[in-house]
Amino acid sequence: MAKADELDTEKVLSTLQDALQLQARSILTMTTLAGTLRGLPGTAVKQQLREYVLAELEDTYRLMEKHSAIGGELTLDVPTINVAHDPESSINDLIDLERETVAALHAVIEFSGQEPRSEALEHLLEHLIMRKQQQIDFLWHASSRTEPLS
Repeated sequence: MAKADELDTEKVLSTLQDALQLQARSILTMTTLAGTLRGLPGTAVKQQLREYVLAELEDTYRLMEKHSAIGGELTLDVPTINVAHDPESSINDLIDLERETVAALHAVIEFSGQEPRSEALEHLLEHLIMRKQQQIDFLWHASSRTEPLS
């Protein structure tokens, strides 16, 4: 068992594995949407989604490097990606997926500890969470959702 101020390797690797699985699903979903959304709502967000995919890939490389550096062996299952034909539904589904992914990334922080490598991991996660939250905010504005995002 790790001390309170040390990185809990087992739990970090486990929660990071979960977050990376969701991150992979997010990237594949955004890529699919960037290539398939139709109509005015779809056209309005396609280019932005393409830019998000590039940022997501860079962030995912960093997370995978960190997972490996901590001692993990990463296994990702390729998820089946289903997107609604309706752009509005697809965007709303992506918002929900992104919120789930942000929560999974946030869950890693609890086990990161306070040592220097822990702080580096925590700051990386916070950067990803901040960027992904900005994506969620953009998508929310592009959708017809009215409930506030928390």
